[in-house]
Amino acid sequence: MSDLLERLRGRGWRMTAQRRVVAEVLDGDHVHLTADEVHSRAVAKLPEISRATVYNTLGELVSLGEVMEVATDKRAKRYDPNAHRPHHHLVCAQCGAIRDVHPSGNPLADLPDSERFGFSVSAVEVTYRGVCPNCAAA
Repeated sequence: MSDLLERLRGRGWRMTAQRRVVAEVLDGDHVHLTADEVHSRAVAKLPEISRATVYNTLGELVSLGEVMEVATDKRAKRYDPNAHRPHHHLVCAQCGAIRDVHPSGNPLADLPDSERFGFSVSAVEVTYRGVCPNCAAA
């Protein structure tokens, strides 16, 4: 499980019922839900939660740096609570499933100076693409 709820409590984030439900829906490993998926799951826990509240809460969580917005292709943005542990993404080209991966090594060190073109590189985003086992079996 991710530690999203604990991180938010530690920051003193005001935990309303709506915010708590959104955070609970996002909490966990390999969670990469769209805003609509977050809303659908939140409604199951708190029927009166509005789509606007979910979108606003997701925006706050991204602004706080507690959730990352992930765009892997032309599909809807997804929200990743694994914002404090460096990782890459493995994406299924057929169904869009996303998994966090933690390869060893330092991708910043793998970029030679001759390929940096004078940039001061501060972060790396790597996306591995392929076909997940479910799609491969279908």
